[in-house]
Amino acid sequence: MRFISFSSGSCGNCSVLLGPEGGVMIDAGVGIRRVKKELDALGLGLDCIKAILITHDHGDHIRSLGSFCKRLTVPVWTSEPVHNALARHPFTREWIGPCRQQLQAGVWNPVTPDFDVRYFVVPHDATQCLGFAIRCQGELFVLMTDLGHMTAEGLEFASEASTVIIESNFDVDMLVGGDYPQELKHRISHGAGHLSNDACGEAIRQFLHPGLKNLFLCHLSGNNNTPELAYESARRVLEECGVKPGTIALRVLRRAVSSPLLNL
Repeated sequence: MRFISFSSGSCGNCSVLLGPEGGVMIDAGVGIRRVKKELDALGLGLDCIKAILITHDHGDHIRSLGSFCKRLTVPVWTSEPVHNALARHPFTREWIGPCRQQLQAGVWNPVTPDFDVRYFVVPHDATQCLGFAIRCQGELFVLMTDLGHMTAEGLEFASEASTVIIESNFDVDMLVGGDYPQELKHRISHGAGHLSNDACGEAIRQFLHPGLKNLFLCHLSGNNNTPELAYESARRVLEECGVKPGTIALRVLRRAVSSPLLNL
């Protein structure tokens, strides 16, 4: 598998996971022109996208989904509650109908010839928010973003994955000492908002296993975190757990800057 993140954060979320016969795009919060330009530069093109997975119905994850539906007409896979929300949302309601494909709960859904997908619900203040476990050629890829707290199901999938992408949204001291209104601070940090660096680190301790190859930190806050703080928090946990440097590829996915095309 190969992976590229185009953006990860409140400014927009979009990534592509590639298998031998094409890829799946996860979320569509980045403009189609930028995605096309960057895929073209890699010799891939938009036609490498064979399906789209949507985590939830917040604008930073679906802002450009209507454009992708109009241009590509590939299946858009998500749960029934999220699809119902997309059918009403001004960003998507005109275009989502013909692309709608519903993920069934508790089973592996074959979304492309390469990829089977299971979803699990994570706590976030959206209509519903999903994490994804994606299976390809014996490898397991897990993505968990926008989760107010870690769940047993998320840990279970991550503990079997070769690649885990997990939210590391905020540094507690920066959030508490920052100038956000108290109501917003509470929304972010109290169970249905976002995962802190510390909570991310504790989750890593719980799901860490010998088969983990890649650990990517996603959805960092632009105001209440830094890439350096998030990276160091996760690196310290790996060190404390006895992981030798270089054994696991640890990377921070940036807010508005694409990652390289990464071999998983």
